[in-house]
Amino acid sequence: MTTLVVIAKEPVPGRAKTRLTPPYSPEEAAALAEAALADTLDAVLRAPARRRVLVLEGAPGPWLPAGFDVVPQVPGGLDERLAAAFAGCDGPALLVGMDTPQLTPALLAPALAADAWRHCDAYFGPAADGGFWALGFAEPDPELVRGVPMSTPTTGAVQRRRLTDAGLRVRDLAPLRDVDTAADAAEVAALAPGTRFARALGVAVR
Repeated sequence: MTTLVVIAKEPVPGRAKTRLTPPYSPEEAAALAEAALADTLDAVLRAPARRRVLVLEGAPGPWLPAGFDVVPQVPGGLDERLAAAFAGCDGPALLVGMDTPQLTPALLAPALAADAWRHCDAYFGPAADGGFWALGFAEPDPELVRGVPMSTPTTGAVQRRRLTDAGLRVRDLAPLRDVDTAADAAEVAALAPGTRFARALGVAVR
């Protein structure tokens, strides 16, 4: 089976989801980040996996359910932190972030099926902003992530090309929209009205 990895930041006011401020206060932005993280962890917990790992910047809080191994993020850029997360995995691994609270087990299912890695070496989940929300390897290789420029409009394209240039057979997951801005938050909440994130956004906009 596949290891599921979530890379996340502790939802602390002033440090989490800062691009939501304004229009939201740092406390509201942190509450939205916490809700998004809780939704993500719930989806991962409900999906079949050999192991579930939270690679965390900061400290665990009451939002963390049982069933996850928690490991600290290493220092450095996001590419280094992703590379280290994969380096800690043994066997097939799929990594997701905390910016897609609309995540469901069904969206993860293609990479977790019994034949997920048959004739496939990597999974790639494109994000609407040009990045990616999921990345998976049959045999994790940190060097396939290290050095990719992160948080740019071409991050996803560069990362996917890195995979294909290495000769990997890549399958794409459904595209999703990351929550980075207030407009993103509104759209994602509308798409997933039953989530903790949507409820938290409803409180924040009153």
